[in-house]
Amino acid sequence: MSIFFLQPSTPQPFYLALMSSPLPSFRLNTGAQMPLLGLGTYRLQGEQMHLSVDAALGEGYRAFDTAAVYGNEADLGHALLDLMPKHNLTRADIFLISKLSPADMGSKAREGCVRSLERLGLGGYIDLYLIHWPGTEGLEPEDERNAQHRAHSWTVMEELYANGMLRAIGVSNYSPRHLIELLETCRVRPAVLQVEFHPRLTQKKLRVICRDSGVCFQAYSSLGKGVLLLEPEVVAMAEGHGRTPSQVLLRWAIQQGVAVLPRSARPKRVRENGQVFDFDLDEGGMERLSDMDSGTRFCKRDPTSVV
Repeated sequence: MSIFFLQPSTPQPFYLALMSSPLPSFRLNTGAQMPLLGLGTYRLQGEQMHLSVDAALGEGYRAFDTAAVYGNEADLGHALLDLMPKHNLTRADIFLISKLSPADMGSKAREGCVRSLERLGLGGYIDLYLIHWPGTEGLEPEDERNAQHRAHSWTVMEELYANGMLRAIGVSNYSPRHLIELLETCRVRPAVLQVEFHPRLTQKKLRVICRDSGVCFQAYSSLGKGVLLLEPEVVAMAEGHGRTPSQVLLRWAIQQGVAVLPRSARPKRVRENGQVFDFDLDEGGMERLSDMDSGTRFCKRDPTSVV
């Protein structure tokens, strides 16, 4: 496999060959290795979760992304506990990501983190824990208490990082303003920023901040909730490479050093989404996809409105 090293002074990560995992990984600013490809589990539950996780492990996925608000942390934990022996894996082989619920921001942050750990049931730590949203459930976006709750939640997560319960901490859905605010006040620098990212939303400003600060930029909704699979440019490129549109979209991100978390309830699609490390898009193709940027969010909530 390979590991990406993030270097603030360079626009792209670079590789170091290692043999401990079948797929490429980033080395985070904590020193931990995070697989470049992970399985998103939004809306996956029960048998559906079990089948998708089984297909993912078989294809070489080692990172799995969930969240308190998904209501499936326990389902993911149960699936991994059941399937790791089948694939000759242990907890140490798995990179587990979860997120603090907006309902637990502020004074409930510690309780929320502990609940996630208990529901997952995979030992005494989570590999990466994120603040899911910059706002607090029940508060209006313009309420100044949102900023206070973000700051308190981060302090709690710093403490849990220091005691080893959280191996790395980061944020999700932060705007450039939210991320700069955090970078200027934190004791522990965020390891990861996870946001919506695809050719229609290239997040240039956020990516520059992450690059210059040594924060790993991780994408969700890489397929634009399926809409981008029908884009003529994407379809034509897929046909030209003998690939699927989803593989082209994921490759576009990966080729820029962006970590991805594709989600599918279909084992066949899960396996296909893992087959993105054995081809390249040429420079012209990369530029054509990037030129599609229109600032479009397929996940309709806009974090920039949160104070």
